Amino acid sequence: MAYSAERAYEHIATAHRHGRLAHALLISGSDGAGKSNLAAKISWLLQGKATQGMDLLGESISQEAPPLEEQECDAVQVVRPEKLSRIVNVDRIREVEDRLHKASGKNVWKIVVIVHADRTNPQAQNAFLKTLEEPPNNTILMLLTSQPQSLLPTILSRCLQLPLMGKTDYRAHGGQELIQTLNRVASASFGTPWGALTIKNAFTQVIERRKAELETHEDQLYAAEKKHYAQSTDGRWLKDREDFHKAASRSAYLAERSRFFDILMAWMADALRYQSGAPCEDFPEVAHLIEKISLTENISTMLSRVEALEDLRATLETNAQEQMAVESAFLKAFG
Repeated sequence: MAYSAERAYEHIATAHRHGRLAHALLISGSDGAGKSNLAAKISWLLQGKATQGMDLLGESISQEAPPLEEQECDAVQVVRPEKLSRIVNVDRIREVEDRLHKASGKNVWKIVVIVHADRTNPQAQNAFLKTLEEPPNNTILMLLTSQPQSLLPTILSRCLQLPLMGKTDYRAHGGQELIQTLNRVASASFGTPWGALTIKNAFTQVIERRKAELETHEDQLYAAEKKHYAQSTDGRWLKDREDFHKAASRSAYLAERSRFFDILMAWMADALRYQSGAPCEDFPEVAHLIEKISLTENISTMLSRVEALEDLRATLETNAQEQMAVESAFLKAFG
């Protein structure tokens, strides 16, 4: 079950109030879901700063939690991937643990937030297990990630998981380019083979570019690990890490391909809303363009076009030949 960030905070605040707060939280969700903001609010709460006195009517005055970076102090540690490898290594985790076991003031919470926890390498995750199992008193560990599946099962099993609902960022990483193409075709050539192939070309170009970016990113991570651990581990472990990064790249690509499909579906959904007399929700700028589409399209034909996209998405899940399937389906959906 996924929570809104507000609802997740309410659960944590209630648990803290009743003395039942878990010592390790795994806060997951897509970019923009509010993971860092939630962690900042929880940290602010545990420091006793979430409310500051009463107003003239006797109501509590809430103080907005500042970002995590502004909260860092002896009691609050924020850990992020570092250096060119963009990983959290075992030495950094040991520094965190050393600070956790130092004496602190009475009733002072020690707070650790690991941002992009999926970038914590296996050695660091294993080193962190003992702290997850037996944390010092008044300690909370918060792991933030958009890819919880990249963490070791032993890490996952020791955390209270808080998956957050998030709205897809349609415009990131090539999405805006695809949206602009849809809008341009809508204004001049929607429902023609030329328009369909124009959208198809934009779709394939942004997704291939994104695929290359993801592969390069994972290759860089593997190269950094290989350089660092080549003299201290065996070849089999490095081969496992190579396979891991290839799988991570593939998984990220499939997630991005799904996001680009979501863009197409959301755009078509706004077109259907407009034709039904409802306002556009995701792309308000589409409204005046849909007026032109409405001259040649009706709700029935638009639903058929959406169905063609849904069929394509299902087909690609079966490992069909991607390029051929995409061209045929885009002609049905937009031609």
